[in-house]
Formats: sequence, C-alpha cells, structure tokens
Amino acid sequence: MKVGFIGLGNVGGKLAGSLLRNGIDLVVHDLDPALVTAFTGRGAEAGADPAAMMRACDVVITCLPNPAASAAVVEAMLPAVRPGKTWVEMSTTDADEIIRLGAEIHARGGRAVECPVSGGCHRAETGNISIFAGGDRAGVEHVMPLLTRLGRRILHTGPLGTASKLKVMTNYLANANLLALCEALVTMKAAGLDMATTYEAIRISSGTSFVHETESQLILSGSRNVNFTMDLIQKDIGLFQKLADDHGVPLEISPLMISIMTDGQRRYGTRAQSDRIIERLDEATGLAVLAPGFPLELVDDEPEEQGYEVHAARPAAAE
Repeated sequence: MKVGFIGLGNVGGKLAGSLLRNGIDLVVHDLDPALVTAFTGRGAEAGADPAAMMRACDVVITCLPNPAASAAVVEAMLPAVRPGKTWVEMSTTDADEIIRLGAEIHARGGRAVECPVSGGCHRAETGNISIFAGGDRAGVEHVMPLLTRLGRRILHTGPLGTASKLKVMTNYLANANLLALCEALVTMKAAGLDMATTYEAIRISSGTSFVHETESQLILSGSRNVNFTMDLIQKDIGLFQKLADDHGVPLEISPLMISIMTDGQRRYGTRAQSDRIIERLDEATGLAVLAPGFPLELVDDEPEEQGYEVHAARPAAAE
C-alpha cells in the first residue's frame, strides 16, 4: 500500500514519522518545503501536489490545521479519485464538512474514512496515540493495517462524521480541565502550598486526569509548551459550541472558555501555546506558579507496540 501524507505540522509530522518508521512506502507534501526535505532525507518521496499524490497513492492522509485547508486539499484531489483510492482525514475538523467531502469522494468510487487522534504530540510521535475511526466498516477495515501502526488504540465510532464529533468533545473536555487546573494551581500557590506537593496530591486523587499528568508538568517547569496553540483550542471548542448550537443544547461553560481563550490570545498572541493561559492568573495575583524538577517537554516512555481495535462496552442482551 503506497501512502501519501499531506500536512507535516506538529501532529501530522509525527504521525507521518510513525508510518515511515514502520516501513510504509510514503509520499509527503507540505506548504513548508523544509518539512518535506526532512522527510525525503529519511527515505520518503516528495509529492508534487494533492492531485498527483492521489494519482500515485492508494491512500492519501490529510492532517491540516482547519476545515478550510482540508476542503481545499480534498477538492484539489477530487479529479484523481477513482475506485480503489482512499482518503483518510486525520485533522480535527467539522463533521458536516467531513460528510460533504466524503460524499464527493464516494461519488467518484473512492473510500473516505475520518481518523482524528487524541493523546498529545508526544504520543503521536511514538505511535501510542488513540485514534477515532469514522466511516463504513469496510472502509475502516481497509485502513486498519495503517491505523495500527499510527496508534495504539483504535475505536470505530460509527458513520462518517461521528469521529469528528467525538474528537471535538474530547478536546473541549481537555481544555475545560486545563482551565480548572490553572485555577487550582494558582489558588494553592496563593494559599501557601508547595507546588510539587500540590501536583502529587492531584495526581493520586479523584481530581487527577490525563491533562494534569501531562500539561501541569509543563506549567510547573515554566516550559508551557505543549505543542498546541490557542488558535487550535479556539477552533476545537468553537466546533464543539457549533455542534451544541445545532442541536439546541444551551451550554454555559463553553462560552466562558471561548471568552477566556480569546483574552489569552489578545494578551499573548493568536498562536500562543495553550498552557500560557495560566499567565492571566499569574499576572492577576503576582505569583509565579513554578516548581523545580518538572520536565521542559513531554516524552512518551511507553514502548511502541502494534496497535489494536477497542470496542464500546455494551450490556448483554436480556434473555
């Protein structure tokens, strides 16, 4: 299976690296030629443009920063789509756009599968990230050999569009947790608590979470560089808010989160690292929420293993 990969940014570059590391015949493309050169130096082939990549490859994966970018790339590929060709969308994007573009692919005889990932850049780099796979069962099974090299746990979520909805939901929850952690850490600092002890108290308690065990470390070290920027946070929670609005759900926390991130962007820059949001509270209190011994970057120390499919638990049918 010859695979094309379009979008070699923070997440895409690490996912493409997992394919290359696992011996996949890989063609890559990005608007930044330096990123392409780094991959060709490791044995990948440079793709000329999206249409050429769809013609040359069995599967083309996209991992792009926003729905508009994904739409532009897929529309450029459409003339080259025919039976036997597959598009895999690994961007975090709008479910309605996935469904629309997937219909265009299907109309030309191709397959479309959405596969957004969750777990952080450090796990994308080691192939230990989780993958939500949306699409018909045959399409998901067709790309499963690639997914089990890209990630550790793969969940088939249902028809096209379901994976994107679940992905923006998980990013909404992660950002809510980040904002709550910022308030918790600054409040404990103000109350005179040791920050390393505070970190451990959260870690071993009912208050712990994946976000705490990863991003709190970067906050306390002063790095505040989680490889995820405020503009991407805004895109994701905006998509979640849109989903709620479309279904008449009167959210209360979500609009506040959007407002807080908007203020963070105004203060620190549109593409500031998302963990810098704690600095709003640092500035308001005059406190430095730091502790020695925490890492400047996250490293996934789990060994890379073949991925596998997981299934939703369902109660046994009544006899």
